[in-house]
Amino acid sequence: MEGMEGIQHLDITDAFMNYLFPFSFREKERSKLMERLRNQHFTFFKLDKYELQDLYYGEGIQINHEELDQFFLPFVEDKLFPHSVNERGFLRYSKKIKKSFTLKGKTNEFDFIINSVDIILCPFGIGLITVRTEMTKEQESLTNVLDFMSHFRVLEPKLEEEKGTNIHQQHKTFTTTSQLILDYLCPFLKPFIVQNRKMEGYYGSLPFFEDERMLSSAFLIAAGGQAITNDQLFRMGQLDGKDSEGKEFISSTNPAYIKRYLEKRVHDRWAPNTYTITSVHTQTTISIKSKEILKKDIAKFMSIHYYNLLLHFYYKIMLLRLSFEYSEMSWAKDKQYVEELIELISKFDSRYYFEEVSVRSEGKEFTNMLREVFYLKPLFGEVKRTVDDLYRAQEKQTGKRHNMLLFILTVYTVVSGIYGMNLVIEDWKEDFNWSNVFNYTFFEWITLVTALSGIALSTTLLVSTSGKGIWNKYRKWRRDHFK
Repeated sequence: MEGMEGIQHLDITDAFMNYLFPFSFREKERSKLMERLRNQHFTFFKLDKYELQDLYYGEGIQINHEELDQFFLPFVEDKLFPHSVNERGFLRYSKKIKKSFTLKGKTNEFDFIINSVDIILCPFGIGLITVRTEMTKEQESLTNVLDFMSHFRVLEPKLEEEKGTNIHQQHKTFTTTSQLILDYLCPFLKPFIVQNRKMEGYYGSLPFFEDERMLSSAFLIAAGGQAITNDQLFRMGQLDGKDSEGKEFISSTNPAYIKRYLEKRVHDRWAPNTYTITSVHTQTTISIKSKEILKKDIAKFMSIHYYNLLLHFYYKIMLLRLSFEYSEMSWAKDKQYVEELIELISKFDSRYYFEEVSVRSEGKEFTNMLREVFYLKPLFGEVKRTVDDLYRAQEKQTGKRHNMLLFILTVYTVVSGIYGMNLVIEDWKEDFNWSNVFNYTFFEWITLVTALSGIALSTTLLVSTSGKGIWNKYRKWRRDHFK
């Protein structure tokens, strides 16, 4: 990587770009959603369906299912590639689209193809839509490619520089990317997406997520005879395309800062011809080799690196969700919810969250980079502290309830002991006349109050325990955390 001397120009001949769109759905509607996907001609992805190897990824690109099978550790592979829709894990449904579109902005016009769409139903009611796109022009500048990526990933434009971009397909026009995806590519999905009543728009589905933008990944091929410089890698990590005036843009002017930024995020094992940069916005590979030589690398980008990114993106979403739900919890009203949250965290930790996912050295390197960039370690540490706090709080509350119940039982035991376990008044053995109560002695009044309150307390405990049991089962059925 050379030193930075302004913004260096770079011509791109091929660009393959994927976008991951997260959403939330109700677990109890999973079967209904899978049936809808089949009706919409989405195919369930299985590794033993070798006819799918060259169907979704673009002209002349074929992934290797056997390589996918060998890349991940067995316990991870079982979750990523379930053999049937009845198994736990990531259920992927894919559909070939192969339609041309044009993104028109204030200073950019970019032609692209949507090759296919994936809908992955992840555990615990999290879903991911993957949109696979490909540049159709013979050559584009890196600036235009990055400008397209930065605009296309915006679901609902809020900033001024994001507005004014439309997507055209024949006679159709879409003013936002979310409109393209939810109204055109996957309109059937909208009834299944959970909306938060307190928030408007799509991201009411995930109120805990920090950005209204999709995660992008890209494989870019540059024209031969060019050098890959620091400023180009930095711009790819930040998706710095054009500013509001349509000029080439880079979000730092400090070479020392750019160098430090790249040291933590660039995988340069195959330098100087190929680099991969990973950031919170994107994971992008750039190479100056020819497309023919890079066919296997493109296939890996579409397969093993795609699943590695998808898995860690899911980890980030789930950890953010768990932290959010803990912060939203009302201790006074949601004691049962505390138990459900503990169960959810425990299931996620034991079944799906793994620090080691690949046996290969390159896979380990990318995994470590993703974990660092997505801040998974501190997020997971926060969730683990949440579990500890919840357990301690539950123990305290349980201890208080037990102490109170023990106190009440002790009072009744002492009173009963004083009376020799005989709390029956002679008047009660025959037809009882309430007018006699006013003639009771002080000790007979104690007996009456103790007997009536004991019966009332026992009845209340019985009704309360039964009612809570029924209510908890109903709540557990309603909640989306559990299958």
